Amino acid sequence: MSASHPYDFDLFVIGGGSAGVRLARISATHGAKVGIAEARFWGGTCVNVGCVPKKIMVQAAEYGAWAEDAAAFGWKNLDKPEHDWPTLVRVRDMEVARLSGIYSRMLAGVGAEVFECYAQFVGPHEVRLGERVVSAARIVIAVGGTPVRPEIPGADLALISDDLFTLKERPRRVLIVGGGYIGCEFSALLHGLGSEVTLAFRQSLPLRGFDHEIREMAAESLAADGITVLPGETPVAITLEGETRVTRMASGRVVESDIVLFATGRKPATRGLNLDAAGINCREGAAIAVDDDHATNIPHIYAIGDVTDRVNLTPMATAVGHAMADSFFGLKPRRASYENVPKAVFTAPPIASVGLSEEEAALRGPAEIYTTRFTPMRHTITRRAGRKTLMKLVVEAGTGVILGAHMMGEDAPEMMQGVAVAVVNGLTKAQFDATIGIHPTAAEEWVTMRVATRRVGEGAAKAA
Repeated sequence: MSASHPYDFDLFVIGGGSAGVRLARISATHGAKVGIAEARFWGGTCVNVGCVPKKIMVQAAEYGAWAEDAAAFGWKNLDKPEHDWPTLVRVRDMEVARLSGIYSRMLAGVGAEVFECYAQFVGPHEVRLGERVVSAARIVIAVGGTPVRPEIPGADLALISDDLFTLKERPRRVLIVGGGYIGCEFSALLHGLGSEVTLAFRQSLPLRGFDHEIREMAAESLAADGITVLPGETPVAITLEGETRVTRMASGRVVESDIVLFATGRKPATRGLNLDAAGINCREGAAIAVDDDHATNIPHIYAIGDVTDRVNLTPMATAVGHAMADSFFGLKPRRASYENVPKAVFTAPPIASVGLSEEEAALRGPAEIYTTRFTPMRHTITRRAGRKTLMKLVVEAGTGVILGAHMMGEDAPEMMQGVAVAVVNGLTKAQFDATIGIHPTAAEEWVTMRVATRRVGEGAAKAA
């Protein structure tokens, strides 16, 4: 340290996930002196126990369905597909290790100083790294989240979402508790790989926060695919009888399984940071409180990503990290927008969404709803159950601006990325209608829905 530069670093980042690595890397390329600490694995949840390994397992499950369906198109002499779990584990873990290594090498390549250890505050500008204490002009907390385990008797007999990626063999019978992204995705992929799956959740429909019509179709599709769906169920105790987990629900229902997997949400991973030493305030649930620039109540300390519990998606965290680096050191002050963030759920078939749901739009004022539901060409041949497609546009009445787009069906996430560009930039239904479709595709339905299915939100306009 020197009088002209009293800190060891211009920026110190706590957490080496998507948000932290992007922030550190871009800041370093702007010329900042950057330090970053990660104790568990580079790339965070997404690369190691989330998006990446999950998507590889989803793709593995898809191959099984395609192999079964091939006979409908004339392929002969195909035995019933049999999946080898250890092969999937090996190739999945190799890819995860490759990507995690890239994250740490990228940081070293731009001159950031990397610390593979826990970081803990010892003061507003100081962080302890093992036996060493370093100081920084700015500190950013990007430690992400951790799975929640319900506090019920026998909860230690169950797995949490991270544990799926440590299983050495495929479980025969699985009870998954939780109807969010993780519960629905894990149910679909494990069923597709050959497990007998039961999915239980508290609400009447899965995927709280999504468009209601999509939620209804998701429940129908999961059940049609052969998953036992138990809405309105909450576990109260788990016991072990031999090798069998016996889960008792509040309703009195009993479910027997080889494993129980909790997918009941995540919470910010603030434990052990010693936030009190820096005077940092948290909200209920341990999320760090931040303003619109992601500053905490201590002006030079910031928090980004899932630790703030705002929009807990990897691309959102990455975008915020990049914008913060540009604002701090790139002479380009800007914010990443939390509006119209596209999202996807990799069920079978997958779901994708951007913008307002029908219900959200109706609360704001009059809106026209355009929908189409059909069997995609592939499945008019295979006749596989649970493979209908639903596509939906939510349009502001009067202006014609597209407020939201929602889809459940094959290739939904791939399509929605392009549709999201239109929604984010305020395109209108008329501009969609003026676009020629690509035939024959499901995607052409986005530009051929000519007649509104219904109109909603009239009551909101009168109330206003």
